Amino acid sequence: MILNSKMLKRLSTSLVVIASLLVAQVPFADNAMAAGAKAEKKKRPTRLVGPSVGKKVQKAFELYAGDEKKGVESDIDGALVVLLDINAKKDYDKAYVARFIAVMYATKGDHEKEAIKYLKIAITPDILNENDHGEGLKLLADLQMQTKDYKAALSNYYAWMEFSGKNDGGTWVKVAQAHYELKQLDKMIVPADKAIAAFGGKPNQNPYILKLTSYYERKKYKEAINVLETVILIFPENKAWWTQLPMFYLLVENYPKALQTLDLAYKQGFLEKESQIKTLANLYSSNESPYKAAKLLEKHIASGLVKRDDKNISTLANAWHAAQHVGTAAKYYGELAKMTGEAKHYRKQGMLLKQDEQFAKAIPALNKALELGVKNKGRIYMSIAESYFYLEKYKKAYVAINKAMEDPKSRKAAKGWKGFIADTARRKKVSI
Repeated sequence: MILNSKMLKRLSTSLVVIASLLVAQVPFADNAMAAGAKAEKKKRPTRLVGPSVGKKVQKAFELYAGDEKKGVESDIDGALVVLLDINAKKDYDKAYVARFIAVMYATKGDHEKEAIKYLKIAITPDILNENDHGEGLKLLADLQMQTKDYKAALSNYYAWMEFSGKNDGGTWVKVAQAHYELKQLDKMIVPADKAIAAFGGKPNQNPYILKLTSYYERKKYKEAINVLETVILIFPENKAWWTQLPMFYLLVENYPKALQTLDLAYKQGFLEKESQIKTLANLYSSNESPYKAAKLLEKHIASGLVKRDDKNISTLANAWHAAQHVGTAAKYYGELAKMTGEAKHYRKQGMLLKQDEQFAKAIPALNKALELGVKNKGRIYMSIAESYFYLEKYKKAYVAINKAMEDPKSRKAAKGWKGFIADTARRKKVSI
């Protein structure tokens, strides 16, 4: 059993979409941790803006903050008008005002380019107070990610971590994501591992998703499986892992583990898609458990999760046949025959009904197969003759066996039956 190209494409798309969505949920998350023992850096002097600039900055801040008690809403546009009108002379004042303007643009949204422009003005002189400079670097990197300037974002994320001395799990996730966007798949693993370490006792799924994406797209399926086997233990409640791991086992043709994992996922109620149920049924059948496959398909066809179409009914009928539940298999072949109007399905239904000794029901199905032009008509007439014989309708049995005699392929076998039918009818004093 091998996944087809469409399944692989869906799996790849799923991984990438999940990665992008999960990373996007935490664009400005800190979750910072101490980076460990580092050389103590030189403490920056604390600076203040000049009085004139300070008054205008205060006015802008008041407009931005609003006053909830007085019912005054935040006025970012008003704050920007005040800030953009400031004509600062000193380098520190210029940098401070530029950072404030950048934050306002970033807060508005859809103004990333303006925000980036002013952040560069603020950061380049490297004279802002420590917290302002660090947050400016990080915000700049986040905005560059949003504008798809991934190389610049990488540079500034590293600059922020170097400047702040922080080992931030969320930032390492963004670094790995930036490498993904740059198609540097092999460079995703180290930052993803650093993110896992940084998150420590509060594990986060994002870095595992990025590692999985990297390995999958490089066709390193065994490494991808190692990631999934780890993450399923850490996040056992996430059904996505339970459904993806068996797909990777299928990629390396480890069918026993694929079946075991998908079966566990099903028992936990994690299989919610038709394709997942059908894959599990296929694995049951491949593992010589056709009865389980049949029961599974029957249940979910009845519920509507699996479509009641000719392909799925055919699979269900075959599973019941393989499980040696002949009568049930015949029932579904009959349903399939009505769906498709194909002679071969009526033939199968009739043959199984005869095998199940439901002779009266077998005859109409076999006659329908003949009417629709089934191949090997002689064999069908023989089965009709046998059915009539066991129903003790010897005259009709004799007519059918003579039809079978007309087919060279069945003539020899039919000849023996013909004599047997005639002798039995004579013995029972029935005219044929």
